[in-house]
Amino acid sequence: MRRGKIVFITGGARSGKSNFAERIAQQKGEKVVYIATSIPWDDEMKQRIAKHRARRPQHWKTFEAFKDIDEIIQRVSSDVDVILLDCVTVMVTNLLLQTGIDFEKCSLDMIDEIESVIEGEISKILKAAEKVNVYTIIVSNEVGMGIVPEYRLGRIFRDIAGRVNQIIARKADDVYLVVSGIPMRLKKDGRKVL
Repeated sequence: MRRGKIVFITGGARSGKSNFAERIAQQKGEKVVYIATSIPWDDEMKQRIAKHRARRPQHWKTFEAFKDIDEIIQRVSSDVDVILLDCVTVMVTNLLLQTGIDFEKCSLDMIDEIESVIEGEISKILKAAEKVNVYTIIVSNEVGMGIVPEYRLGRIFRDIAGRVNQIIARKADDVYLVVSGIPMRLKKDGRKVL
């Protein structure tokens, strides 16, 4: 069985993590698949997506999806060098919001069920990335270093995103934290470096 390398890049909003991930992707191969998890639901998000698209090389193939990403990885892996997934926290947001649940009123058991579904999606992505002989880069926001969100949905999102990031970091071969545009390696070849 083949084994791909998984690189996890995290950091705060506008920390430079996506730029860093794109630089690594360009260094690791010519054939890159970019999996974008954003949904252009308002003008601001449309502008952000347009900026990301303009920054990427034109020959990169882009998929837009926030679920069943494992199927994309399996489908494209035989003909690419690098898969770049950006970003997990947007994926988590979309998975939360697609439920249509009133998070201010739902039970803790319901939240646990939703988190289990989201962790299942992450698990499928990681298993697919491990099976293919492709350099997979996964980008996610570090959301737990700020204030506690005032609203319940914000707290639920923060908690789920934090636990999902831990799952990815455990499985990743290399882990980077990007702060103010400066990447710091936390894990290399499966071993912590700090």
